[in-house]
This record gives sequence, C-alpha cells and structure tokens, in this order.
Amino acid sequence: MADTFSPPAAGDIRSPVRFLWWLVRSQPWRVVAGATYGTVWMVGLAVSPYLLSRAIDDGLGPHRTGALLGWTAAFLGVGVVNAFIGLARHRTMTQVRMDASFRVVRATVRRATELGAALPHRMSAGEVVAIGMGDVTVIAQSLTVTGPGVGAVLAYLGVAALLLSISPLLAVVVLAGVPTIAVTVGPLQRRLQKVGTGYREEQGELTALLVDVATGLPVLNGLGGKDVYAARYRDRSRALRTQGYRVGSVTSWVGALAGGLPALFLAVVTWLAARMAADGTLAIGDLVAVYGYTAMLVVPVFFFIEGANDITRALVAARRVTGFLALTPDHADGPHPVAGPAEPAALRDPASGTVVRPGLLTAVVAARPADSAAVVERLGRFAASDAEWGGIRLDTIGLRRVRDALLVADNDAALFGGTVREVVAGRGDAGDEAVRAAIHSAAATDIVDGLPAGLDSVLAADGRNLSGGQRQRLRLARAVCADPEVLLAVEPTSAVDTHTEAAMADGLRAARTGRTTVVTTTSPLVLDRADEVIHLVDGRVAAVGPHHALLRTESGYRDLVSRGAQEEATTV
Repeated sequence: MADTFSPPAAGDIRSPVRFLWWLVRSQPWRVVAGATYGTVWMVGLAVSPYLLSRAIDDGLGPHRTGALLGWTAAFLGVGVVNAFIGLARHRTMTQVRMDASFRVVRATVRRATELGAALPHRMSAGEVVAIGMGDVTVIAQSLTVTGPGVGAVLAYLGVAALLLSISPLLAVVVLAGVPTIAVTVGPLQRRLQKVGTGYREEQGELTALLVDVATGLPVLNGLGGKDVYAARYRDRSRALRTQGYRVGSVTSWVGALAGGLPALFLAVVTWLAARMAADGTLAIGDLVAVYGYTAMLVVPVFFFIEGANDITRALVAARRVTGFLALTPDHADGPHPVAGPAEPAALRDPASGTVVRPGLLTAVVAARPADSAAVVERLGRFAASDAEWGGIRLDTIGLRRVRDALLVADNDAALFGGTVREVVAGRGDAGDEAVRAAIHSAAATDIVDGLPAGLDSVLAADGRNLSGGQRQRLRLARAVCADPEVLLAVEPTSAVDTHTEAAMADGLRAARTGRTTVVTTTSPLVLDRADEVIHLVDGRVAAVGPHHALLRTESGYRDLVSRGAQEEATTV
C-alpha cells in the first residue's frame, strides 16, 4: 500500500464529522472503487429475481426449453460474476478500513511525538492506550458505509423502480419502509451515542488507572499499597460494567431491530404480493420476482441499520481522537522561524548568566540540582526563556533544527523495548561499530557482554530487566550514539559507583572531543575531566573556570564538591 499519509489540517479536527470526512477524502479512488463494487454487487442481487421471473414466465411452457435454458444460464452467469464482484468489494473495503486505521494511528502517534514531555500533563497514558486499542477500530469500521452503504441506497431505489413497473402499491410500501425504520431506530441511535460517550470516558479513566497500577506495581508492593489500588480498580471496574450494561442494552435493541425489521418488512410485502396474485392482478412470475426483490432488500436494509450504528459509535470515538489531536505542544515554531547558526556557536542563558562555549566539555554545578537542571531546560528549549544560540534567540529558531542539533539527555528519558542495538541506535541508522563505540564510551560494555545475545538481546520497555545504573549507562550511550551538535546531559553518572563513573567521564570526554557538551554534576570525578566548570549559587553564575582553579579560589565551590565526594565515598 502506497504511503500517502499527510496529517489532518486544523479544519479536519474541528468536529468528529470533519475527521471522518478527512479519512474518506484521503483515499478517494479506493472509496469510489468500493462504492462502485458495492453498488454493482447490490444491483446484481436484484437482477437474479428478475431473471428467475423471466425463466418462469418465458420458460415454463410447452416447447420453451431453449428459453428456459437461456434464462437459467443467464441466472448462473450473473451469480458467478456477482460472486467475484463481492470478493473485489470485500477486498477493497478491507483496504479502506486498513488505510483509515493506519491514518488514525499515525496521526495520533505524530501528535504524541509533537507533544513530547507535555503529553503526560495533557492526557493520561490510559486514555492514549484506549484510543489505540478501541477507537481506531471503531472509526475504521464506520468507513464501510462508503462501499456497501452507498450500494445499498442505490439498490434500494433501483428495486423500488422495478416494483413500480409491477405494482405502484408495492413500490410505495417499499419506499415507505426505510423512513419507518429510521423513525423506529433513530431514537435508539441517539441514546446509544449518549451512553456510549459516557462509557468511553469511564473506559479511558479505568485504563489510565490500570496503567498506573501496572507501572507502579514494584513501588506499591514496597509501600504496601497494592491492595488499596486493587480495591479502587475493582470499584471503578464495577461502575464501568454497569455503564457497559446500559450500552449493551441499547446495542442489543439495535441488533434485534436490524434483524427483525427487515424480516417484518419482507413479510408485509410478500403478503401483499400473494394477495394480488390470488386476485389475479399479479402474474406468477411477477410474484416470484417480488418475493426475490423483497428478500434481496433485507441486505440493504440491514446495511442501513448497521451503517447507522457504526457511524454513531464512530462519532463517539472520533470525538476522543479529535480532542487528542487538538492538543498543542508547549513549544512550537513562531510565524517566521529562522535557521539558526550555520557553525558551532555559544549557548547563552541570560536568566542565570551561563555561557557555554562551543567545542568544550562544560560542567554546571549547583548546590540545588534543580538550578542546574533548569539551565539545561532553558538551553535545550524545554522551558520558555530568552536563551540564545549564536546570538539568536532559541525560540525564534525552527524547532526541528533545535531538536536535531541540541539533545537533552536526562534520567527520566524513556527506554523503548527492543534489542540493545535498537535501543542505543535510537532513530538513527548507526551500524554495529558506532553502537559498540557509544556503549564503550558509556562504560556499558559489561552490560552487553553479560546479556545472552549481546547486541541482539531484547530489553523490556523502560529497561525493566536492567538495574538503575545499567539503564543510566545505556541512556548515555544512546545520547552519544546520536552524535548531536550539542549534548546537554543531566546528572549522567548519578546512579553508578566511582569506578564506573570515572570510566564514563573518560569515555564521554573522548567521544565528544571537539563537540559542545554540557553536564550537570557535583562529582569531582566528572568535574576533573571538564574543560570548564560553571558554579551556580541561587540559580546565578558565581564563578567560571577549570575545576582545580575553582577549588583553590572558591570556598563555596570547594565545600560543595567536597560534600559530593564524601557522599560518593559513603555510597561505595
């Protein structure tokens, strides 16, 4: 399937109806093909009763064997052709639904990526999971109406026209059937949409609670809170089950009417036709044709009801998806983004007075880790500020350019499930040699060597099958492998022992020689490898210089670093 994806425009997510229409517009030729196949297939079902009536009227008489065989052959031929058209219709509509599924998934994943760190503050993980697990399928299923749904309407009108040539009374009854069904089923559809919306909201909240329990289970076990959360989930689950019964009640009535009303409709038309045949106002062949037409109408009437049901459910699902797609990231490009500096340039944070010179390994030290982390957030454009890069305000540079050049690596960064090779390579196409070099620079070679399949060993999501120190080293390896123009690392060695920390500091310095690198730390082992150290006091620059020079001249810096060394010794 060709990749023709482009994200929905702002106007396409203003309402659920607009979003569904975007999915239709995104694959016009496939939808037209599905509608054509559906129409031909439906009309083909109506041709068979006509051929059967002709075979009875023209072939069931003396010396009419040729006519009987001819109409019978035509009947068989139409059946075979219609079977192949039905296969083509089903194949095309499957492609339509798959295309719609992929577009919804890609649109939501794209928005989640754009939201980045803002996503957890805007929507729960459970709600995102509920969109991917349920809403996508419901929305895709609703596009069935573009195929057999269109065909059902045209076939219904065509049969009414054929019946008009046989009996105006029967034609009127047929034409009045769909409005009668709409009046009967319509209130149920509106009721289904209302209760379905409430059910969908509660389902998202319950899924969010389940995700929280699953991800925090080790902590809950340690705190003894597992039973509390289990009871809370049990109560919410019961409430959702009750709401589900309401949805199921309405859905069952819609399903019952979808099967019962067409049968009742068939019975009424057949009874009228039989009375007319008994009165002699309708030929036997026409009676057979009327019965065939009416029996065939069960199919389009069923599609009417099912299509309306699918659209009702899709509107509920699309409302949740469009709500998600309408979320905006905390940081976005201005009306006229600029390209940024063309060569390595200094980073400047006016709020703290920090200036990071290009090509150096710079360490930022603060008694409060939040102060140094705040500097990194501003320099990495993850917080609103007046920060500059090469004399150009960061918030005027195109965000894609910033994200490609400035990489912020912290200890909360997700480790996605996959092989070690995939985890370290990230989104790049680094070969094994580059991956191994990055792993070596992060002193993580022993991790890979200890795994059963080396680089092909599979890591669980968030590295749950690794220790905290191992996860930290692989995060650093991934950042080094990305080889950004500027690397901003927050406490990259905080969870390892002193021996490993020294190896990580040496590896980072060697791997980033000539590249701009910033680390926040109070570790003497890392500070000793830095080209320049920036000491912050109360969030402002108090001193700048080499590590050993600051030890001699800055008592506050000396006390802070000495305390860090003592803490490391205590940890070991």
